[in-house]
Amino acid sequence: MEISNEQYDLRGHCAIMNISKNTKSIVDEGEFDMKKLTTSVVGGGQGGRLSMHALSVSEHFELVAIADLRPEVCEQLKLTYPGIATFATHQEMFAECPTDVVCVSTFPPSHEEVTMDALKLPLKGILVEKPLGHTAQSGRRILEAIRSHNIPIAVPHGLLVRKTPIEIIRRVAAGEIGELKLVEIQNTKWDIINAGIHWLHFFVMLTGNEPLSYVMAQCETSTHTYRDGMQVETTAVTYAQTQSGIRVIMNTGDDVLINRAGKDTLFRIIGTKGQIEFWGWENGYMLMNEKHAATTHIIPDEFETTGHQRHLENMAAMIDSGVNDYSMAESSLSALEIVEAAYLSSRSNSKVTFPFDEFIVPVQDEIWIAGIPYDGKAVGRDGRKL
Repeated sequence: MEISNEQYDLRGHCAIMNISKNTKSIVDEGEFDMKKLTTSVVGGGQGGRLSMHALSVSEHFELVAIADLRPEVCEQLKLTYPGIATFATHQEMFAECPTDVVCVSTFPPSHEEVTMDALKLPLKGILVEKPLGHTAQSGRRILEAIRSHNIPIAVPHGLLVRKTPIEIIRRVAAGEIGELKLVEIQNTKWDIINAGIHWLHFFVMLTGNEPLSYVMAQCETSTHTYRDGMQVETTAVTYAQTQSGIRVIMNTGDDVLINRAGKDTLFRIIGTKGQIEFWGWENGYMLMNEKHAATTHIIPDEFETTGHQRHLENMAAMIDSGVNDYSMAESSLSALEIVEAAYLSSRSNSKVTFPFDEFIVPVQDEIWIAGIPYDGKAVGRDGRKL
């Protein structure tokens, strides 16, 4: 069921366009020849450790330093990576141990400060974890600053360098389920910003980054849940629509019922001539269309390298060629706009229209409350006459 690269054009998105025909690396062995790039990582949490592992096994990078505010984390990492230099702050590390590449793997509200400090170094490339920033405006400033330095950026959306999502995007673009109409997402134990940024980024890529029309969302926060440094919802529904009318409906929260037994994430992609179902990070998907009257379970051969390694090696190829592709970062920023619009919609009880940077929160309407009897006094319009 493998689909060749020649069958598909993802409108310039480098993470898909550069997938090699073998499954070992996003960059073919021998495709470029360069000295190892020295690299440092800011943040010893999950994202930082994914980068550290990727850097340590790649032939194109040398991991030399990490910074983390927690002394116990630095001690653990010294045991894992003998010889590595550790620092309590990124400022200290940048001053004493400048590197060719920096990985910004801290919590989102600190991304901008760390990135701007890193850009004072003579960098050749930078990785910034998703979401780019804790707000779309911050993410936009980060991307614009990196562009102004003319260096490549990696935003490691791991879902977009896995075989299952790549094949699904290709099949949808090739029209195998007809015209795309609806994407339903169910995800439990996670939230709009920390996991939803992955899921919504996939939706952005699935539509070819088609401009949005609007976003509406409702979040309830009864349990005061926080995750990865951010206050998040207990339960939420996010609804967005592109300009052509493609919809996405995403259910997130601490306890979401997934209506496929044994799954904690579910995507249903509905077209006019079929549908596809897959389960987030799990390899494999179900396809039903004109050629597959009964649902067919397809399990691709997964890439051998991790998502972070594939993103980093793709960046290394850009450094070597001198040609920067910012399309992955741009689509990540588009997903971040949906994330922020969802939270803003819930807080303001309004439909957030796009372009997002032009939206102004309307004054709350205290006169017109939906779902109560009309008293005949408030000025309104008769829905029967629309």
